[in-house]
Amino acid sequence: MPLSISRTRLTALLDAAAQQQVAVVGDAMLDVYLIGDVERISPEAPVPVVRVRERRYALGGAANVAQNVCAMGARCRLVGAVGTDAGGSTLRTMLEQMSVYADHLVEVERPTTTKTRVVARAQQMVRVDEEDDSDLAPSEIARLLDAVQSAIESSDALVLEDYNKGVLVPEVIARAIAWAQARRIPIVVDPKYRNFFAYRGATVFKPNRRELEAALGAAINLDDPHALPETFARLGVDHLLLTLGERGMALLSPDGAVLRIPTMAREVYDVVGAGDTVTAYLGAMLAAGATAAEAAVIANYAAGVEVGKLGAATVTPAEVLASYDGFMERQEQQARTS
Repeated sequence: MPLSISRTRLTALLDAAAQQQVAVVGDAMLDVYLIGDVERISPEAPVPVVRVRERRYALGGAANVAQNVCAMGARCRLVGAVGTDAGGSTLRTMLEQMSVYADHLVEVERPTTTKTRVVARAQQMVRVDEEDDSDLAPSEIARLLDAVQSAIESSDALVLEDYNKGVLVPEVIARAIAWAQARRIPIVVDPKYRNFFAYRGATVFKPNRRELEAALGAAINLDDPHALPETFARLGVDHLLLTLGERGMALLSPDGAVLRIPTMAREVYDVVGAGDTVTAYLGAMLAAGATAAEAAVIANYAAGVEVGKLGAATVTPAEVLASYDGFMERQEQQARTS
């Protein structure tokens, strides 16, 4: 059973979130879906031939976080790096259509990170990545830092979305956190392995369990409160939100408290982008005044909706409320029949 939150409180937080502005800093990506049919094997090699019927574009990574923030009705300033290529142009256009403030995107001398998925019979056949994941050049980082500072100055929360594509280098991480702390706004981090221990000062640090255990070099026993203080000492964060796949999430606190949050998903169609949705909702809810526990529970409802959609998708407050209502109705039915 997740943390009890009333519908009145949920509605109030969703309404308050729509009045906030969130700065999202990280790796913006473009997702391309080539959707078609397979009717034969290639005569050139033992591989299926996919006849493409549809080409679909979606925002990925930090760009997906940003569009989920805007889907809540909130405002978002996205800071990232894009190339001067067709992918970068497409990404900018899509962000504008989602009302994401994209003037803080920095153009760099590398291709826009693009992930192309070939899908047939509702199954992904192959994924092709076009990217340069080395750290940005010093001159590019300098321009990026100017954009980060400008975005944080007018925001109510900071989200750092790291996919190890070269944007969130140690200097950018340190300065962004310092600027956010100076403004006393919450900081949400979705980390990756490269700079895992560089996020001291974060309000909510959101790795998955595999990432955390790989970074620590040891398994985490959520039932052993004595193991948590050392973990928090190494990370220097206020809360850990571990995503546990089909087992939902667990919110960990330095005092050893563990809040388990079971998944709200009714049907899992595609897990791509679910983590981005969680990150977006965490940032907006904390900006709206939610506790870390409330933000995690609401984000979990949002993730349950997102995994029922194809690809990286947005989740609206109305969908979160519908998910909440559905869960409460099922709980009442179980209580009546037990």
